[in-house]
Amino acid sequence: MKDLINILDKNGLVFAFLVVGTIMYLAYYISRNFTGSKIPGAAIAISMGLIIAYFGGEKGLASIPAFSGMALLGGSMLRDFSIVSTAMGANFQEIKKTGWIGLVVLVMGTIVAFVVGGTIGYAMGYKDAKSFATIGAGACTFIVGPVTGSALGASSEVIAISIAIGVVKSVVVTISTPFLAKRLGIDNPQTAMIFGGLVGSTSGVTAGLAATDLKLVPYGALTATFHTAMGCLLCPSVLYFFVQMILPH
Repeated sequence: MKDLINILDKNGLVFAFLVVGTIMYLAYYISRNFTGSKIPGAAIAISMGLIIAYFGGEKGLASIPAFSGMALLGGSMLRDFSIVSTAMGANFQEIKKTGWIGLVVLVMGTIVAFVVGGTIGYAMGYKDAKSFATIGAGACTFIVGPVTGSALGASSEVIAISIAIGVVKSVVVTISTPFLAKRLGIDNPQTAMIFGGLVGSTSGVTAGLAATDLKLVPYGALTATFHTAMGCLLCPSVLYFFVQMILPH
């Protein structure tokens, strides 16, 4: 058993891909055969990942030596590569058709998510400016939350909450998008871009649009990625300073 653990530890990244691939296979099998694909496989996979991570240590499943490769697979390098790669295949001419409205929804989406998330944190008892801004940033995406929290010097507890609220948002967007797409008119590149910019959550938008129409994925992912960038720019600076004028330090 020790020899097996050593082998898995030395080939951690390869084993991590195997583990994630198995989880994805099971998730899509469950989605297809037990929900009629009404609940996207990505949403089930995320839920399964959260449950498995609960039984890990401080670093989730990566705390167990045999699964140490999960830390690299889930690290910032591969995460950012995955986010950028989802936008590949988008047609620039279609992007230009969105025009100035794309920028407007990016700003609107960031501000609305920030205010809603921060208000939830405030209601939970986190009433200082740093906590409000960090939790509000987490409501933009679970990437913006820790970036903002680290920049402002927020506590690890608050940063964890910001990540949690971002993950919950991602799951909700993933599950709800296929059901709401027709009602919202998300059936062309322009509306997909507006949706991605307004909602954010690259993983949620990508998975939700994949369950709706694969052709829309690059467009929604493109603006959702910009939403993350916009959040990392505004949340620890302009929005934090605004909150600082209202709430105590």
